[in-house]
This record gives sequence, structure tokens and C-alpha cells, in this order.
Amino acid sequence: MQSIRAVTLSLLMSVFVGNVYADDRPDHFSGKASETLEQASSNFSEGNRRLAEILSKEEISMADMASIHKLTYTLENALERIEEEYDQLAAQLEALHLASEGADIGLARKLGDTYLESAEPFKD
Repeated sequence: MQSIRAVTLSLLMSVFVGNVYADDRPDHFSGKASETLEQASSNFSEGNRRLAEILSKEEISMADMASIHKLTYTLENALERIEEEYDQLAAQLEALHLASEGADIGLARKLGDTYLESAEPFKD
């Protein structure tokens, strides 16, 4: 009985591992889209909550592993959007820095307002 269980587990693992490394397979996941920062933040929080739930289980099943695998796509999408937004925010801050360095009050005010508006979603 134990060897049947081991063979079954091995077969399931080989299918799972094969899917992990076959990015061009049609059965691969794309994850939830993160079109906006708000969507990315929501997907990130929800994905991490679901991941923590699975990892807190006494025993993690193969179905749980598949759920983790699927969740990582959504989390990667969310982090990619968040990174893009942070990069834009950093560029805005650098422009403000240069305007303040050049003592350009009008430009600093305009760039500062843009920066603060863009930074608003990150304050929490």
C-alpha cells in the first residue's frame, strides 16, 4: 500500500514539476491582472492572505501546492505593477529634487504637487 502511495505521489509531482518549467504550455496560469496600483495592492494583500492560510496548515497537500503555484502568478503580476508605480514615483521625486536644487520655485511646486498626488496611494 505504501509503494502505491509513493508511486502516485511521484506521478503527481512529475506532472506538477513539469508544469512549473513549461511556460509555453496552454494549461499554465496568467494570474489576476493588476492594471492599476489599487488593483495590484488588493491582489497582493489577498494573495498573501491566501498564501498564509495554506502555509499555516498542519499538512500541505498537492492541491495546496497547485494553489500556491497559481497564486504566485497573481502575486508576480501585482509586484510588477507596484514596482512600475514606484519607479514612476522615484522619477517624479528626482525631477522635484533637481527643480529644488535649481531653485525653480514654480517648477518645484508643479512637480511637488504631481509627486504628492502620485504618492497618495502608497501612504498606507
